[in-house]
Amino acid sequence: MSYSCASRGNSQDPSSAKKPVGNNPTRNTGGTDSSTGSSSNGSPSQPAAMKVKKGCNSTDLGVPETTEDDLLASAVITPEDVLGLQKITENYLCRPDENVYNIDFTRFKIRDMETGTVLFEITKPPSADKSGEKRDIDPNAGRFVRYQFTPAFLRLRQVGATVEFTVGDMPIENFRMIERHYFREKLLKSFDFEFGFCMPSSKNTCEHIYEFPPLSEDMIREMILHPYETQSDSFYFVDNKLVMHNKADYSYNGGT
Repeated sequence: MSYSCASRGNSQDPSSAKKPVGNNPTRNTGGTDSSTGSSSNGSPSQPAAMKVKKGCNSTDLGVPETTEDDLLASAVITPEDVLGLQKITENYLCRPDENVYNIDFTRFKIRDMETGTVLFEITKPPSADKSGEKRDIDPNAGRFVRYQFTPAFLRLRQVGATVEFTVGDMPIENFRMIERHYFREKLLKSFDFEFGFCMPSSKNTCEHIYEFPPLSEDMIREMILHPYETQSDSFYFVDNKLVMHNKADYSYNGGT
């Protein structure tokens, strides 16, 4: 069973809030916008509503500052906890086995919304090991992505990120992602998306629309000259509890 959705999210610049568009694999979660999706066999799914929060600077929201050490010592990490972080994390804030819902990201694509040009696309290969033998596998494999873009990427205003993921045999309530981007120790932008409810054993495709704040010419130059010092943390929550944490870094000197 598969579904699709589309949503819009804002960066820390709170000047404009966008309403979500399209469907996600949800039941109606009480939002004001709803629509009806379709499963892969053409039958209609439950009415869908996606609520998208504006990703603002945590100080504007009145969220107290937190540190990585504080959160590593916490039994439960909430969205408010990570919104209080002031710099990129050095470690993962949860273990891979805390993903008890078996959420598995299988495809990711980034496109320029203005031209439709695909800027990046990756698909998780199927497992090649069919022998049933257990192998030593890095538990953090798949939790980190390194991106290489051209300098032109830093001047884009709107980017669509399509993600495909599967869900295990338990339903997921209130699935939410918070993604925070930093250059060195400066917070560039913070995005906050809500997937809502995901049905068990479902395959889901969702496009998030990222609207980037303008960067100064000095900042663009520094980000180009210092590849991989632009980094991001992606935090995934179910019912306000952190269950997944992915990381990425970025280079913008491709083609130069």
